[in-house]
Amino acid sequence: MMTTKKRFNQSMLAVFTVALTFTSCKEKQVVVEDTAALSVEFEKYELENGLDVILHQDKSDPIVSVAIQYNVGSNREKTGRTGFAHLFEHMLFQESENVPQDQFFKKIQDAGGTLNGGTWKDGTVYYEVVPKNAMETVLWLESDRMGYLINTITEAAFNNQQEVVQNEKRQRVDNNPYGHEGWVLDKNIYPEGHPYNWQVIGELEDLQNATVVDVKEFYDKFYGPNNATLVLAGDFEKEDAKALIEKYFGEIKRRQDVEPLKPQPVTIAETVRLYHEDNFANTAQLNMVWPTTYQYTDDAYALDFLSELISSGKKAPMFKVLEKEKELSSRYYAYNKSQVLAGEFHVTVTANSGKSLNDIEKAMFEAFALFEKEGVTDRDVERIKAGLETDFYNGISSVLGKSFQLAQYNTFTGDPGFIEKDIENIKKVTKEDVMRVYNTYIKGKPFVITSFVPKGQMELIAENSTKAAVVEEEIKDNVVEVIEEVQEEIVKTPSKIDRSIAPAQGESPGLNVPPSWTSTLGNGLKVYGIEQNEIPTVNFSLRIDGGHLLDDMHKNGVANLMTDILMEGTKNKTPEQLEEEIEMLGASINMYTTNEAIVLTGNTLVRNFDKTIALVKEILLEPRWDEEEFARIKTSTINGIKRSDADPNTVADRVYKKLLYGKDHIFSYLTSGTAASVEEITIEDLKAFYDKNFSPSISSMHVVGKINEATVLETLKGLEASWAAKEVTIPEYPVVNTRDKASLYFVDIPGAKQSVISIGNIGLSRTDKDFFPAEVMNYKLGGSFSGNVNLILREEKGYTYGARSGFSGSKIPGTFTASSSVRTNTTGESVKIFKDEIAKYKEGISIEDLDFTKNALIKSNARRFETQGSLLRMLQEMSEYGLASNYIEKEEDIIRNMTLEAHKALANKLLNQDKMAYIVVGDADTQFEQFKLMGFDEVKLITKDGEESNLDSTKY
Repeated sequence: MMTTKKRFNQSMLAVFTVALTFTSCKEKQVVVEDTAALSVEFEKYELENGLDVILHQDKSDPIVSVAIQYNVGSNREKTGRTGFAHLFEHMLFQESENVPQDQFFKKIQDAGGTLNGGTWKDGTVYYEVVPKNAMETVLWLESDRMGYLINTITEAAFNNQQEVVQNEKRQRVDNNPYGHEGWVLDKNIYPEGHPYNWQVIGELEDLQNATVVDVKEFYDKFYGPNNATLVLAGDFEKEDAKALIEKYFGEIKRRQDVEPLKPQPVTIAETVRLYHEDNFANTAQLNMVWPTTYQYTDDAYALDFLSELISSGKKAPMFKVLEKEKELSSRYYAYNKSQVLAGEFHVTVTANSGKSLNDIEKAMFEAFALFEKEGVTDRDVERIKAGLETDFYNGISSVLGKSFQLAQYNTFTGDPGFIEKDIENIKKVTKEDVMRVYNTYIKGKPFVITSFVPKGQMELIAENSTKAAVVEEEIKDNVVEVIEEVQEEIVKTPSKIDRSIAPAQGESPGLNVPPSWTSTLGNGLKVYGIEQNEIPTVNFSLRIDGGHLLDDMHKNGVANLMTDILMEGTKNKTPEQLEEEIEMLGASINMYTTNEAIVLTGNTLVRNFDKTIALVKEILLEPRWDEEEFARIKTSTINGIKRSDADPNTVADRVYKKLLYGKDHIFSYLTSGTAASVEEITIEDLKAFYDKNFSPSISSMHVVGKINEATVLETLKGLEASWAAKEVTIPEYPVVNTRDKASLYFVDIPGAKQSVISIGNIGLSRTDKDFFPAEVMNYKLGGSFSGNVNLILREEKGYTYGARSGFSGSKIPGTFTASSSVRTNTTGESVKIFKDEIAKYKEGISIEDLDFTKNALIKSNARRFETQGSLLRMLQEMSEYGLASNYIEKEEDIIRNMTLEAHKALANKLLNQDKMAYIVVGDADTQFEQFKLMGFDEVKLITKDGEESNLDSTKY
């Protein structure tokens, strides 16, 4: 499960110029003038035990979403007893009195559903999205863990999830650059005893010292029906739903009342200056944080606007001073985090390589001075509001999105329809409000400033800083504690119904692929579309084939820089003007490079589709070729590449591709290029690439939204007339799998708290007839949470936060990869488990596992067509790989017809653990030598660039 510091920013849940109607059982309505109307109806009622229930019907897809939000986050914990809320997020997925161990995930997946949960400082949410016939199954499962879980919290189960949580902390915090920043900041912004003084994941010592009695008391207090909101959204009949909710939740006993927490905003008397030498960072990072106000206050809304205006876009003072003028940073941001109890205004700046944080701090105050001098205009404020209309529609494009919104509002305001007040609050923010909150909370006020610098580079810290009291975990010997599982008898809580019997699900919804259309323009541009009328937006993408394949291997990174430079203005628009025009439309346009294509994506209100496409045409056909922007982009790219060297996952990915594809294949190099190759690239290289390789004849356009074929084609006429076709030759790079032995390659990250493991070989292309059958075959090995490798390494052993395996592929053969990040002192055993499980999998799976695979994959198609984004991906698959419009039906046939014999034959054909590359990125001092005794054909220590090395030479 995911630990989230969720910032449900009220600004992101608002709409401005549309008519919006929320209707409750009290018939509350608000209408804002406009021709477009969005209606989100809900009914709210309360069970006798205090459970708030909110129903929202949406029959556009045959699915339902269930979200249960408990009004408990880490803010309900006490000093010395931290991490309990997050721990329970994990515990509630394990088992309950009537649902056996690990069956919660399996039953939802078997029904074709998806599920997860999240904990943050102010709350905890659990959610599922399933085909509509499984609604009762979800209500049964959720009610069982609300009312019938406590007796299953045993010492063994508790110890296992302690390990999983600690692995999550190692993965997200301990093994990451700047991972300890949140801990340092919260400890110094909030006084001892304040509910925001500790991290959501908790203190390691507190979790280790916690007892089963402690956690049971915490659960009994905070996880009752009278401290929860249940939202059911989707395709259901209200009376049926009410009856089922009463059946499963009605008899759960009310718990003790939970008093609401009152806001506890803080102030700090003087600026606090701290530093930490970071073992995993290779560039310095500065944080500046000011205490602000709690959520839904007038000032909180204005602070959201302030953060956007000082940090985002070409007009932002941070861009002008930090990046453009002084070239101190190419990665920075600001945000306001107003929460239930208090708020914080954050500024984060990652330094360019070798740049001093002292200089960055001074530059930041210059940026503030520039902000004061230039001020805020009415247009600045309206520009931000314009984009939030589109964001609002995107947020409610799925039943899950609506479930989250209704649950959040109900939990924190008592009114699921609080959107009305939210809209009013955002609409009334003025330029004067923005300046007022700047003067109230930021200008001249004390703050907390942290300098995180690479180990041994103390010269980079901001002046007058003192050492932060970060406690780092020591690497233990390779001795794995085995918790002997004792079968403890579970006494079931009495119930009026037999909860041990899972409800029948009835017939699954049939496959209903939405109709699509295709057309080819006169210049050869292929156009694919789907009309979907649920929300007044359009999502689109333009793919130009080639991408990284067209790079010169000796000047790698040109294709990647192309996508950056094209967004930096046009012949008739400066970068700032282009950016502002896009934003004033409430649109977004982005470009990126993949191995095989350059891709432009866009999202806009349907009423602005023509204007947005006009800007796309200008971007594509009238590049500005701004020398100054090109120099800035190069600097930014080079610094991004250097930063990536500090990320163990990026290192593992880079080495893995190099070893599998070989130095003569373009895929062995990252699309970004290297620092050295990017340094050599000139703007003339980009112009030559553009002139040679940009053509509609190798391009495809995909459009999904509230727009018909005729309108799309009419809108594209300008692009059709102006973009002339040319012949483009895309190089071919043969992929040969020459690996004939099991080789272990180790990359040293001294002091790593986890080891990143990647295991695999060259696999199949997406167009290979065996590719989709291979994905089906892999599902029970590692294609989901219920895959064998995850159940063993996470659920049984507690070595990792997650383990997966899978096939990737495009027009060119991809890879089969099994991967995980594991606790350092379990590295050897984890690699052995992967190898053994792959070997065992080739012996065949059970008929029960095959049926589970078929159910999970076929039934999940009910969720496949809900959003514009999911439909856009379908069109992209069709165009890129030449798939028929009914390819999903054909995939279902492949799943249904998969036999045990075919499954076993495919596993033996594609999985050979004795001819795979095993890459480990971790602490060589403690982990490397053991692999020489594990039966590998060769064991090598290599550098971060994949070159053979020795232990001493890797320490750089």
